[in-house]
Amino acid sequence: MTTDFTVRAARPADAGRLAELRWMFKQEEYEGRPPTPARPLEEAEQWIRDRLSADHWLAWVAETEREICGHVFLCLVERMPDPYEDNNPVGYVTNYFVLPSHRNKGAGSALLEALKHHSRSAGLEGLIVWPSERSSPLYRRLGFRTPDELLELPFGT
Repeated sequence: MTTDFTVRAARPADAGRLAELRWMFKQEEYEGRPPTPARPLEEAEQWIRDRLSADHWLAWVAETEREICGHVFLCLVERMPDPYEDNNPVGYVTNYFVLPSHRNKGAGSALLEALKHHSRSAGLEGLIVWPSERSSPLYRRLGFRTPDELLELPFGT
């Protein structure tokens, strides 16, 4: 398969485009009929710029010659010190999105492979994700599996 994109680490300067893609991602979840946005796009842009400038949020982008066409984010979750085991952080994978026109061309897999490569080389304990029904098969193909021990207490509706 030939690719017309490259994958690279996201930079704070990418925040504007990443915010646009985030809004597209959320609109797609609502099948083109989202509720009125509660926050302006500029707020998301600033939030992303601030997080990419800090040390516990990372992201990767798939980029063509013309545009950023996909992204995936990684939040490093610190673990408490342990006198008997390593306390390497866990990576929370989120905000994984590829434009529809670039899907099924390898961009999504390449983004997750870049994230996994970084996570291994950084010594992370592992990765966690709450996948959508649509993205679950891709995560499973790339080695993610249902945990034996994970509990969740949702507070939303």
